[in-house]
Amino acid sequence: MRILSLSIWNKEAEKAVELMTVQDVSQFGYFQRSSVQEFLKFTAQFMADRTAPGERKSVKEKEYICHTLVKSDKVGGVLICDEEYPQRVAYSFILKSLDDFCKHHPKSTWRGTPFPEVLEIKQQFDLFQDPRKADSITAIQGDLDETKVILYNTIEQVLERGEKLDDIVAKSENLSLTSKQFYKTAKSTNSCCTIL
Repeated sequence: MRILSLSIWNKEAEKAVELMTVQDVSQFGYFQRSSVQEFLKFTAQFMADRTAPGERKSVKEKEYICHTLVKSDKVGGVLICDEEYPQRVAYSFILKSLDDFCKHHPKSTWRGTPFPEVLEIKQQFDLFQDPRKADSITAIQGDLDETKVILYNTIEQVLERGEKLDDIVAKSENLSLTSKQFYKTAKSTNSCCTIL
């Protein structure tokens, strides 16, 4: 899960105006980075222009998703990330970034754009690269998923052991008929629930 770009846009005019951008293209080769940065900027501009105030959109292109959100006060954010990045966390990060940007740069100062990176937003950008660290709900969901995997593995192991024990009892010639009957009765009495 990786965020490539976060940009903030002024949507008061017909064409969106870039206010600030934070990018991370370190995963690309050195000679590809400038082309990737241009493409990210073009995509962000395209999405910002086509998202009306009060709307949010998510558009998938190959293995990347572009999340766009424009608030009713006509300031918007565009986040481009890989397809595995959780949508809820992406929109939370956009909203937080928009609020932080507006605290540092009130609308009355939006004449000389784009602005340099806001330190808090850059730090949040780095933090949100791992959604489990940045978002407590995602962290809890990850822990639950890990617990489910462990539980399923444990249940499978118990079932395998039960099947093997059944085979051993059935094949045993040394056990008397009474012992076999006792085993079957005990097993049915102890199995109070069935796991599907």
